[in-house]
Amino acid sequence: MATPTVGAEPEVFPPTLREVMLRPWWIGMLAFALLVAALFAWLGQWQLARAIDTDPPQPGATEIVRPIGEVTAPGEYLPEPLVGQKVRVSGWFVPGDFLVVSSRFNDGVEGYWVTGQLRVDPRTSDDDGPTSLAVALGWAATREEADRAVAWLDERTRAVADVAASGQSAPTLTGRLISDEGPLLPPRDDVRTMTRMSPAALLGWWHDVDDLNVYRAYLVSDEALAGLATIDSPAPEEQSNVNWLNIFYAVEWAVFAGFAFYMWYRLARDAWEREVEALAEAAGVANMQEHS
Repeated sequence: MATPTVGAEPEVFPPTLREVMLRPWWIGMLAFALLVAALFAWLGQWQLARAIDTDPPQPGATEIVRPIGEVTAPGEYLPEPLVGQKVRVSGWFVPGDFLVVSSRFNDGVEGYWVTGQLRVDPRTSDDDGPTSLAVALGWAATREEADRAVAWLDERTRAVADVAASGQSAPTLTGRLISDEGPLLPPRDDVRTMTRMSPAALLGWWHDVDDLNVYRAYLVSDEALAGLATIDSPAPEEQSNVNWLNIFYAVEWAVFAGFAFYMWYRLARDAWEREVEALAEAAGVANMQEHS
């Protein structure tokens, strides 16, 4: 009978899943999974921190009339909490730049807006160079009414052009700031037709636009001119200070972090199962050779 060698380690056959997981390679893979999970956890925390607005606007804040310079600047996108903010701005309308935008609804009735280019009074603006703001002045039920208002406004602004050039104080408008709706290609048979209230589209038809600063948002005037109807522009609805979409993203990142650990476990288990199968096959082959 053979005597076991002193100090020899007994061979473990087959290896356990725990023994496979404690091998250096899989410990290294676990460290990598921890790193990935930590990154996902940080992203989840980042999303969660932005899901709750800790400093929401006060109820009714959009109805407090503020100078436009306190709300936005030329070329800037209007932040969501400030969409619908009431502002005041001083300036003169540019003759020849009153344009009609169609497909505008007022109390559910389709009609037209008459718009104008307001050249902001430089004495009330900190912007370098001339600055303009697109203004929706009023609503008309028919295109004929809108065109008559445009003709009247053009005549009126040309009559006061000398007053504007004399340096006298500019009139002040108040209204609600609304985000640009984005331009839309006009019909081929009428390139002047506009169905979106877009300062970018209006800019293509305005005069004297060299080195001009333009606000991305537009103003819906509180007071209609030229016999037009006042545009229906209600106060924006008060929004919840919880952003559920961000919370959903935070939960997703937590799931991804857990999935990193699951992938490590699944890969280690697959490696263990393959090793056990290989050893079992090798043992089976050895037994067949022994009995042959």
